[in-house]
Amino acid sequence: MTSPFTAGPASIPVVLSTSSVFPEPTAAAFEMAATLGYDGLEVMVWTDPVSQDAAALRVLADHYGCPVRSVHAPCLLITQRVWGTDPWEKLRRSAVLATEVGASTVVVHPPFAWQRAYAAGFGAGLRRLHQQFPHLAFAVENMFPVRVRGREFVPYLPGWDPSRFHFDAFTLDLSHCAAARTDALAMADAMGSALAHVHLGDGTAGGRDQHLVPGRGNQPCAPLLASLGPRGFTGTVAVEVSTRRARSRRERADDLAASLAFAREHLAPKPAAARTP
Repeated sequence: MTSPFTAGPASIPVVLSTSSVFPEPTAAAFEMAATLGYDGLEVMVWTDPVSQDAAALRVLADHYGCPVRSVHAPCLLITQRVWGTDPWEKLRRSAVLATEVGASTVVVHPPFAWQRAYAAGFGAGLRRLHQQFPHLAFAVENMFPVRVRGREFVPYLPGWDPSRFHFDAFTLDLSHCAAARTDALAMADAMGSALAHVHLGDGTAGGRDQHLVPGRGNQPCAPLLASLGPRGFTGTVAVEVSTRRARSRRERADDLAASLAFAREHLAPKPAAARTP
């Protein structure tokens, strides 16, 4: 009898999200990823001009030997004006950037509740983009409701949980599962074969988006990683943790090294169980 975790790909790439080195700039993430031994980068497009510049990113990738494997579109509140205010233009430019740097995934957030026209055509629009860029997965990320003074509201349309809707590709974020107080393994099940990308970070289910180093919260980070091979997952795991409170660069590097070690340990296929005589 063999372990159920002997199936699946031999090696799932583990990349570093450039957001994990904030407030350091995008270029610093390439240096950190190369030094620590990550398999590449996820570029968060934000106000740093380098994050928006395909030529600059290619130079960094070549210099450090760290490819860009995914691009996070500028969907955050703090990036509302990056590449203008038209959400479709933001996604189109993200797709062009991903294509030019050789990435295979564009991470997308659900529309905000006030983006009603965008939300109304969101699914159809993503399918049209995929027709234009068939080599890219537009992976819609799970978010979370906002709780203020005991009241809860959902700032996303059609909702914070994209697994309830029929998108072609998904990003599963474990820190967001913690903030939503939802079961990450059940969400992965609901996403099924459309699970294309994972954001690895931990949380404590206290209703806050913490992006802790995996293993420092109470989310099922280890079981989720161990399940990816048997699920037939062919995507990438991106470490997306918050290190902005690190007291030194060494402390930041230690947290990112610990995150990589955790991912590699729990993604590794377990040895087959010994046969009993």
